[in-house]
Amino acid sequence: MPYPLALLPPRRCHQHPARPWLLCLLLPLLLAGCGDAGQPDADRAQALLEVAGNGDLSALDTLLRRRTDTDVRDSCDWTPLMKAALNGHTAAAARLLAAGAAVDAEDKGGYTALMLAASNNHAELLDLLLEHGAMIDAKERTQGFTALIWAAQRGQHDAVASLLRQGADRSLPDHTGQTARDHAEAEGHAAIAALLAAPDPDG
Repeated sequence: MPYPLALLPPRRCHQHPARPWLLCLLLPLLLAGCGDAGQPDADRAQALLEVAGNGDLSALDTLLRRRTDTDVRDSCDWTPLMKAALNGHTAAAARLLAAGAAVDAEDKGGYTALMLAASNNHAELLDLLLEHGAMIDAKERTQGFTALIWAAQRGQHDAVASLLRQGADRSLPDHTGQTARDHAEAEGHAAIAALLAAPDPDG
């Protein structure tokens, strides 16, 4: 049976392919406080996680004006800032940080927004997070990777260069004793290995 006309996504939803049409239908209700009467805060929290991951600045601004908790968590303990960092949404991350989002919030494995940005080569977002005090040499708990090791292992040249410029410690090993340079060499990222082997300009 086809959807009733009232449930079809409105025209504006088709203009935002990154926004799931069901969220597009429900978001105005959630923002107006007309969602599930029993859990309006939970509804807004879920919406914030969605729009941060999609980089939807208009919806994000509306939710933040309604004082939605900036550090809400999904089932993996990811925050809206982590989702914005993963997808390279620098403007969304900036709004979340300005609203008080914790820059070094960790998920269940100890991963941070900085690590997610580094592993996906979002250099501009890395700079933003570091400007807000992100711990550049923090290690996640599963493998002991720093943001620099993640970037080097995945071949993310811009992220490696940005982290080195900001003072990341290239000598730190993971749980197996491997450094960022070791990982770059093992994965065949010769240019990154050379960058990591170059003398530190700060001595």
